[in-house]
Amino acid sequence: MHVFSEPGGWRQLVATIVVNMTTFMNGVAMGWLSPTVPYLKSNSSTVTLDPMTDSQVSWMTGATSMGALVVLPFCGMMSECLGRKITGCLIAIPFFISWLLKIIATHYLYLVVARLFVGFSAAMFGSLVPIYVSEISATSIRGQLGSFLIFALNLGIVSGYILGAAFSYAVFASIVLTLPVIFFGLFIFMPETPIYLIRKNRITEATRSLMWLKSNNESAAKFELRQLQMYVKENVDTSKSIGFRDLVRDRGTIKGFIIALVLLGAQEATGYSVMITYTAEILAFSDGLLTPNSATIVVGIIQIFGSWLSILIMDRAGRRSLILISCSGMALCHATLGVFFLIEKLPLDVSAMTWIPVVTLPIYAFVWSFGIGPISFIVASEVFRADVSSIATSVALEFMWIISFVTMKFYPTASVTIGKYSCFGVFGFFSLFTFIFTYFIVPETKGRSIDAIVNELNGFPAKSQDRERLEACSDII
Repeated sequence: MHVFSEPGGWRQLVATIVVNMTTFMNGVAMGWLSPTVPYLKSNSSTVTLDPMTDSQVSWMTGATSMGALVVLPFCGMMSECLGRKITGCLIAIPFFISWLLKIIATHYLYLVVARLFVGFSAAMFGSLVPIYVSEISATSIRGQLGSFLIFALNLGIVSGYILGAAFSYAVFASIVLTLPVIFFGLFIFMPETPIYLIRKNRITEATRSLMWLKSNNESAAKFELRQLQMYVKENVDTSKSIGFRDLVRDRGTIKGFIIALVLLGAQEATGYSVMITYTAEILAFSDGLLTPNSATIVVGIIQIFGSWLSILIMDRAGRRSLILISCSGMALCHATLGVFFLIEKLPLDVSAMTWIPVVTLPIYAFVWSFGIGPISFIVASEVFRADVSSIATSVALEFMWIISFVTMKFYPTASVTIGKYSCFGVFGFFSLFTFIFTYFIVPETKGRSIDAIVNELNGFPAKSQDRERLEACSDII
């Protein structure tokens, strides 16, 4: 990997893997639902006195989105006041509580509260991980390391499927209960981000952080320190606190905020949660080609492959091209499914076409996982200056969770009232809209400093020093 050719790249990779343990844990919590919900609704359930009803299950699954919406407005302020590292350590607490509640549950309300705590953690990791990785990564490998977020999420989801199939409810929860403990024990040894420390005028600690991230290469660390100090001096006012008004303080921030809203919103508006959650329902016409359990595992493995491909090619292919390929692929998949369900609704004989959903759903999962899935988080962390990045990302993530809640809440009703074909038509429209928006609005951020990206958004001439600074750093080393 290109990571190992970058000075200190392997240490930046280690820090990325450790912080993405929170992403993996959230993936496991998402995957937990697939094997566990049928068990909780069955007569063999030992968690509650009676099998859970559909209404109770809907409250349990919806609690995650509600928890995220409650906590997200505070995540940016927490990251700014406490720092990236302390905020990351705190993520372990609600994760631990959620799995402890699942172990001791004797009533479905325990599970509702447990999923509420999962939402707390999901909001915290979603706002922290992209920023932390962006701020510790060298420009040349920022895209690769940023792609680990969706890879870790998909790996966690599949792990949840497998653990749920292999172990009992109690054993599953007991195994996962150890993960936040392990994460806390590892992340406490990871560095705070240098740019955050410089903004807080903690220069000695920033130097120590850079020395660790650059594998004790003193010349590279000093060079990076000078560049970051220059950046903070020119672009960040450390004398005032950051608030929501700063999201509209200049043209570049407004444009970056719109880009973050659209790309993160597109994660859900293009139908991801619906496609993954209702896999079994979408494949109901497959005539036994795939069982629901095998289908979820197959789709999950394909997502892992797609996100791993994104890691390999992110800093070669560029952000824009992968988003464009991803959106066009998703639009084609939604159009195909829309036509299939329209033909089925007419009604016409679809017995010769039952393979279409079986093929289309994995293709959708693949193109989402190597494109809009990981890249929306990466670009959202690249289009803001360091001082406003936390609060801007938190608000954009709040928007994403609102869309997630709306799509998940109303899809079952909409699929009956206006038909599945209309739902997929809406998802296809937003896929096409994101393609057009990206083509005309989103800048290419591959291999560029945050300073140069924000300058372009502000309408200033691009600074050619970007590449020269990177090459100068290599020369020093």
